[in-house]
Amino acid sequence: MNTIAAIATPNGVGAISIIRLSGDNALDIAEKITKKSLTPRVATLSKLYDKNGDLIDIGIVIYFKAPNSFTGEDIVEFQCHGGIAVSRLVLEAMFGYGADAANPGEFTKRAYLNGKIDASQAEAIAKLIETRSKEGAKLLSKQLEGDLGKFVEEVREKLIEIMAYTEVFIDYAEEDLPQSLGHEIKTRLDNIKSLLLKTLEASKRREGMLSGYKVAIIGKPNVGKSSILNALLNRQRAIVSDIAGTTRDTIEEDIQIGAHLIRIVDTAGIREASDEIEKIGVKRSKEAVESADVVLAVFESDDFSKEDEEILSILKNYDKDVLVVLNKVDKGIKIDKSRFKGYDIVKISAKEDVTPLVEKLKELLDCYHGENEHVLISNRQINAVKNALEYIKNSEEFLQTGELELFSYHIQDAIKSVSQITKPFEYDEMLDKMFGSFCVGK
Repeated sequence: MNTIAAIATPNGVGAISIIRLSGDNALDIAEKITKKSLTPRVATLSKLYDKNGDLIDIGIVIYFKAPNSFTGEDIVEFQCHGGIAVSRLVLEAMFGYGADAANPGEFTKRAYLNGKIDASQAEAIAKLIETRSKEGAKLLSKQLEGDLGKFVEEVREKLIEIMAYTEVFIDYAEEDLPQSLGHEIKTRLDNIKSLLLKTLEASKRREGMLSGYKVAIIGKPNVGKSSILNALLNRQRAIVSDIAGTTRDTIEEDIQIGAHLIRIVDTAGIREASDEIEKIGVKRSKEAVESADVVLAVFESDDFSKEDEEILSILKNYDKDVLVVLNKVDKGIKIDKSRFKGYDIVKISAKEDVTPLVEKLKELLDCYHGENEHVLISNRQINAVKNALEYIKNSEEFLQTGELELFSYHIQDAIKSVSQITKPFEYDEMLDKMFGSFCVGK
């Protein structure tokens, strides 16, 4: 396979730049640049030369001999002084000795093709680079270690066993096989469905760990939504005034609460809009509620208006985590809490202190992180599980009617679907399971 090269660190000024070589000629190219013999896994301080013999830099070079490397090929890593010019000179020297420019993701692709990582780990690498959440980084590190792959392998094994049982029914129907075997297959299928459904639910609940949880602030005009946003950001991001309808569009900002990255959205006040622009703002406010993970519903007065009632009715249309925020408590306003039955309530004064709200948000988001739950991190993975569940559901009809060939066909499709998360399914796996697990005297 051709040898590829790329700069592994971001462009710009820094202490160190890392340039990587991977492929059959990686060692040969590296030894021409360093004019030294390199020992595997030994950091070597060396002068670096271009093809003309001119000195480029002095850096550390480490050789990882195949197959004990990230890609499974020979890899040589150059750690040179940071900066665009130096790293590009080293890269050009590699090209001069026959290396090709790596395509985006090609190092990880080679690691996958050479069996060093599975597809779920490859996606975890990409997400780990992008994530800005501490909790998201921890979750992805577990997946990079193979946590999701182990779960998928467990489900695959269970489905392959079921298919093996089915093949025994089909091919050895004349033998005295246990009559309870059909019931056992149904029980095992139910357990698999439960596992997959739990994983889908956990993935939906914890999606915000990677990209940031979306928190929408809603309320009628002048209730203090923008003041809450400014207090959370600790700066004047939104204009605050006594004029109703000052905020006419959604304002979005990122903040960190505890270990959680939050995308907080300040919305236009919900009321009967007086002009077309304000109507659009109110419409976007409702859309923000629909897409949010958590809704902060802000109220301030015991004299409930139509706008307040409208907000409560909007909340009932969505299955969302809602915090009712009673603002302006510094004014001594008494509020009938019975109106908010079923909702968590937090009382604050946005102009003085929003600490109670911050603590409540942190407490709520901490609950999203269940222990020992497997999380799907891409639409591809989610669709694979959904398709597997659909095939399992379709298979149950044929299990009940005894049409085992069709049942087996759907189970095989379910295996193929869930296997897409990590690696393709091979039919030989089922045969090995079938003949390795049963003694049928043949």
